Order: sequence, then structure tokens, then C-alpha cells
Amino acid sequence: MSSSSPPVSRRRLLAAAGAATAFGLLRFAPEAAATDGPGNYTASWPSVDRHPPAPAWFQDAKFGIYYHWGVFSVPAFGNEWYPRNMYIGGSNENRHHIATYGDPSVWPYHNFIDGARDKAGNYVRFAPELVSKGGDFDPDAWARLFKSAGARFAGPVAEHHDGFSMWNSRANPWNSIQHGPRLDLVGLHAQSIRGQGLKFMASLHHAYHFNGYYDHVPPQSDATLRMLYGQQGSAAENKLWFDKLVEIIDGYQPDLIWQDFDLGPVQESYRLQFLAHYYNQAVSWNKDVVATYKDGLNDKGEVYDFERGGPAGLLTPYWLTDDSISSSSWCYTTGIGYYSTRALLHSLIDRVSKGGNMLLNIAPTAAGVIPSAQQSILLGMGDWLGRFGEAVYSTRSWTSYGEGPTRMGGGSFSGPVAGTAKDVRFTRSQDDKILYATALGWQGGTMTITTLNSNQFNLSTLTSAQLLNNAAGSYTDLPAPVQDASGLHLTMPSANPPFSALAYTVKLTFSGRIPPLGGPGGSTTWVKIANVTSGLVLDSGGTVASGSNLKQWNYDGSANLQWQLIDLGNGYYRIMNRANGMATDSWGDSANGASARQAAWNGGDNQQWSLNSLGGNRYQIVNRGTGTALDGSGSTTAGSTTVMWTPNSSTNNEWTIAGT
Repeated sequence: MSSSSPPVSRRRLLAAAGAATAFGLLRFAPEAAATDGPGNYTASWPSVDRHPPAPAWFQDAKFGIYYHWGVFSVPAFGNEWYPRNMYIGGSNENRHHIATYGDPSVWPYHNFIDGARDKAGNYVRFAPELVSKGGDFDPDAWARLFKSAGARFAGPVAEHHDGFSMWNSRANPWNSIQHGPRLDLVGLHAQSIRGQGLKFMASLHHAYHFNGYYDHVPPQSDATLRMLYGQQGSAAENKLWFDKLVEIIDGYQPDLIWQDFDLGPVQESYRLQFLAHYYNQAVSWNKDVVATYKDGLNDKGEVYDFERGGPAGLLTPYWLTDDSISSSSWCYTTGIGYYSTRALLHSLIDRVSKGGNMLLNIAPTAAGVIPSAQQSILLGMGDWLGRFGEAVYSTRSWTSYGEGPTRMGGGSFSGPVAGTAKDVRFTRSQDDKILYATALGWQGGTMTITTLNSNQFNLSTLTSAQLLNNAAGSYTDLPAPVQDASGLHLTMPSANPPFSALAYTVKLTFSGRIPPLGGPGGSTTWVKIANVTSGLVLDSGGTVASGSNLKQWNYDGSANLQWQLIDLGNGYYRIMNRANGMATDSWGDSANGASARQAAWNGGDNQQWSLNSLGGNRYQIVNRGTGTALDGSGSTTAGSTTVMWTPNSSTNNEWTIAGT
């Protein structure tokens, strides 16, 4: 192949090799072809950025489970940051530690690893025992529970900030084979989880291990203790960060590696070596893998993770949220409280409707028991997913994520929130012929979906409307819906719920593709796009040169101020001006305050826009190429330039869309 030849995908190579083998032309194994990415990677951003970040299995899976379980579970006090906080004088953990165990200077954290007696004479140590040895820890039972909960991927916190590796590590002597339980806990989990047909993940939180977690621990004279407490110096700590990841990759072949915050301070060369090694190993395994991040990587090859939250509206590219079953702690603590099953399930439905997955954390006890209250929550989610999961699994987000009064998402740390019957979330089948509308409660004898009103949605190709029944794959046919300017009205089987469920789904099937949403996109009508702050509308300026800035003006009915939103069928729209026929364009400039421009339609990402519904006919208009949104910049002056800005909660970032 010459250097000027285009790259060939691994999938195409496998197909070609398979065909050749069928005709007896090849006598060796075909090249691994896990994804459409390249066949090998180098430790550089241009190379690792070519990795497809969210493979089909991940986008289909929707729901995963992981668990904060380790040495920090033994004190069962405060939260998983106990190892750090016990050394901070005056903290709740410090006072508890002194009262229960002794001063940290004489009863240090590593006593929880190797074992010691507390003040009451109890011997304490992180040493879960397998049920086969008379203990309480049963990884097979955990995996069965995860499957019953509806999870499609699962795995442990392989190492938290505390520096204790839950596997047979060669790089780190502080591991679960040489200390504590004397078990390869990651290996046991991997075997059990894969035994249930689930994808296996491992989460790593060790970037913060040496970047501040133990900054209150006195300097250690012992070399192995310096390793445990992150005191080896930057060069050694950065190398150890990388070496641990290589061990997890090579030893357990995870389908997903999730990483916590503080990757940014990790030496860039090691971050790139990690990605290149993981992706190259995936090629050799013939597997599609996922790497997630909160910082230090990027969404060209990896998946961004929101902690305890998610976006307020639709968001691309594909993303993930991690949340916990408890608001008070990620690990088990005495008296731990829990979110309701309803809040967690509704949050999952909301995240999926906006183009993401949900990873839910649970908190087992130090002995390896998943408390019954946590099991009940998981089984409650699994019960709903088992009956109505066709509206979740393998679906994709639609033009609008939904409607309703309840604010869900809006960034990290927004937490799970239960919705109401008026909150509806949309998903669609991958062939774009089925639209699912899931109400987060029972509306009564008539279910009304305001988004699908006669001004916005063409119902002519609808072939059936069905309520998903109590048993998976069964349906109740609904009468032909009534549509008017206030919404789509569906007559339900009864005023009271016909069965008990945490949410109710209607399946709308069309003879062809789901019709485009009209008023805010996809119709042949012309619309005006008005900024919420100023009331001024988007203005092309008329006959202008390609590359000219978009402006704002008082609406006067001129063609400069009229736009057509054309559904591209991929979750994005092109926005075309009536006067000059040009398309809105970000020009590829992702800087806040960059001018929004216009150019002849060329189909590029810089000319594709998602309409992120905020409710009440308000939208963020987000560019596919830059991820920034149209913004009025707060100006109320006619003729002012429309700019681009990171999506935020300001009304400068919000627009209404209405017919002209």
C-alpha cells in the first residue's frame, strides 16, 4: 500500500480476509478487526484520537454497575476518603479514628491492610473470605445480581486513591495477593461477571493517589510505605501509574477502563502510552474497548464521564454518567442512606434519552456482602428493565430528549431525581422507525405528549400506537391518537394504571422513518430563531459573502430572518437561510466568543447542529464540530454579532423557534 492510499478499517480487513479464506487463498489467521479504527496506534494524540470512542456494544448496553469496595470499607465511617481524612486533625474521621483505633501516628492506615486490634480489642483487617472457605464473599452471586438488575457491563474499583491494588500486582507490593485477603479480587470478579455474559470493566482512581490524597501523611522512612502513601517522587509515581494500568490491561483484558479525575497532572507521555497500549491490545484481542475520562484525555477517542449528573439536554458525542446508590458515600458506611429506586431508574431513562449511559455504584460491606436494601434497589431496576427494556437497550436518542416540568441533569453533581407523570422521555429504534415515549408516571385515561403536536409533528405515516404491557414483548393496541395544536393525545386502557410500574412506555411505529420534528426542525416551513435574552432573531444579513458573521435583528418579516431547519437523520440539522441559501457555520472555532458564520452547505460537522430542548420551546443550538452553541452574548443591539459559547445555563445560550 502506498503512503498516499487511504486507511483501511480493521473490520474491512477482516471481511476481506474471511472471504479470501473461504476460497482457500489464505493459510494464516486474518488480522484482528474489532473496530473501524486503525490496525495499530502510536503514543500520539493524532493516532489515539482515531480510536472509535463508543462502540456499538457500549451504546447498546446503557446500564452498568461498579462498586467502591476495598480497605476503606473496613472502618465503615464517613466515606471512601477515610484514608485521607483520618490524618487531617479535627476532621470527623480523625476524631473517630482516635476514639476507635488510636492516633494515626501509632495506628496508621496500613493497619487496616495488614491487621491490628482496635481499642476494644477487635481484630480488624480487610480480609473478605470466599463462601467456599466459610466466608461471606461470593463473586458469582454478585454477578448474578448484576445481571438480574439489568446491567450489561460491570466490574470493580480495581484501585482507589488509597493505593491498594485489588489484583496480583508486580508493580505494587500493596496488593490483595501479598496483603489483606490474599485473593486476586479483580480476577475473581472478571471471571464471574463474564460468566454471566456481561462485559467486564475496571475502574482506576489512582491518579490522585500521588497528587494530594495523602498530603497529610508524615514522610515515611520505609520504602514500601513511601509507595503506599505516594511519596516516591514525581518520576517514580508517574511510571507506577502507567505500570498499574498495563497490568490491568494485559492481565484482565477489560472491555472498559474507567478513570477518575486528576489525569491532567499525569505526565502526558504516560497518558498517551496507556491509550496506545490499550487500543493496540484490543486489536490483538479482536475486541471493541472503551476508555472513559473526566479530564486529561478527550472525546475524539474516549468517552467523557459526568460524575453524579448529566447534561440538561441532548449531548453528543456519546457520554457516560457515574452515580452512586447513596448520596452520602460511595463505599459502605454504618447507617448509609440510599436514593429511591424510582429516582435512580428515572435518571437512567433520562440519561439514555439524552444520548448517554449510566454507571451505577453500589457499596458492599468489607466482608463482601451487598446489603439487602441495595439488592432491592437493583432488583427493582432490573424488574422494570426486564419488562420494558426494549425502550432502553439498543435504542438511540431522538431529535428531542423529551418534555416535562422536572429538571434532570444540568451538569455534574446534579444527582438522580425522580420525575412525574408529565415528564416524558423519547428514544428511538436504530432503524428510525419506532419512537418510544416513556412517561415517568401514569397520566390517567389520556396520555398527552405536547412535543408531538400538530404544528410540529406529521402523524400521517403512523401505523400503530401501543402501550408496552407488563410482560416483555407484549403490547396493548391503543386507539388512533388524536392530534391537535396542544399535543398528541393517546387514550389509555383505563384511568388507573393497568399494572404497577415506575414508568410507562408507548411505542409509536411508522411505515418509514420517524417524521422529523416540525416547528423546531425538519419541516418545509420557515421559522424565526429568537434569542431568549434579547428577543432579537438570528439574521443572515441577506446577500453577503461566504464566511460573513451571523447577526441579530428585530423581526420584521424579511427573508434574512427566516430559516429552514432540515433534519439530517443523524440527530443533527442544517440551518439554511431563506434570503441567501447559505447554512449556519461555526467555522471550526471552538473559542468562547468566536463569531457564528455562514457558508454554502458542504455537509461538514461545522454546519451540523443539535437542538437541545430545555422545555418551554427553548433550545440550545449546539454545533457538532465544536460542541459550542449559538449565543446572543447578552447584546440587545440590533445588528450585533451572534457568537459561539460553551453550553451553559444563561439565557444568552437559549433560543425559541417559531413559525413565521
